Amino acid sequence: MMQYRQLHYFVSVVEAGSFSRAASTIHVAQPALSQQIAQLEEQLGVSLLLRSARGVRPTAAGEILYREASSILRRLQQLPGIVRSGTGPAKGIVRLGMSSTLLATAPMAFMEQCKVFLPDVVLRMAVSDSPTIGRRVSEHELDLGLVLEDEFAPTFARTPLFKQRLFLIRHRTASKGKAIQLGDLASLPLVLPSSPNITRTALDRAFAAAKLSPTVVMEADVVANTIAAVRAGVGGAVLPKGDLSDISGDDLGRPEAIEPPVYLTCSVISSGNFPLTHAAEAVRDLFTGFIEITLQQTQAPGVEWIAPA
Repeated sequence: MMQYRQLHYFVSVVEAGSFSRAASTIHVAQPALSQQIAQLEEQLGVSLLLRSARGVRPTAAGEILYREASSILRRLQQLPGIVRSGTGPAKGIVRLGMSSTLLATAPMAFMEQCKVFLPDVVLRMAVSDSPTIGRRVSEHELDLGLVLEDEFAPTFARTPLFKQRLFLIRHRTASKGKAIQLGDLASLPLVLPSSPNITRTALDRAFAAAKLSPTVVMEADVVANTIAAVRAGVGGAVLPKGDLSDISGDDLGRPEAIEPPVYLTCSVISSGNFPLTHAAEAVRDLFTGFIEITLQQTQAPGVEWIAPA
């Protein structure tokens, strides 16, 4: 049976890149460290490390074990806090991820609000795309994530907040400033994210249902690159974004709602396998209210709030 010590030693060796450096870091004799790793490889029946004169690196099996063992060790380290967190003020480190497609200024604004209302909580913010945020939550690198979803993965606990409609974003000179039919959208030159992508999946499903084929002239996976292509006149983009107030410049036209509507769901997610700490629950509740107030203040178009169950 694998032991905590073996997992700790293995993770330390991978992160140090050599047995000698790991032994020095965790204060264990190198022969004992090597023996524990050898026992772990024997128990699993696979080679975990590639050894060379320059050090060690994980095999394919070792990469999998490193990822899973790191997650297990992090959760074990958090366990005392989870047990003690039922009473008293929220306290501890909370790691929150947020989709980069949503309001660009929201992460900084929420960090300031968290300092005021949860002074004993240390917030670690990560901004990325929704699939990356979801993966990091599932691997316990993040405690919470605000993501856009097309389908609900059963591995997460979630609080759906609102449905966000998709909009066409064009250069100001090309924009009509009104709703656009799906058939007309398909005939335009489009700058879309490559598959797999949540927005692309929802859009492709809508096109397929209408027996339409979009005219994709460029694929871009980063919102900043997509907007740059729109500004250069390459084509129009489709984003879950009806408010461009957080994007500088006046060369973009007013977002055009797609008809019939195509939606993504915005949810706060966490691991479905481990409970949240008291601090993480407090951050989740504060963050949920923050997002609702922010979008109501900006009167963000295309937002359809989901009533709590």
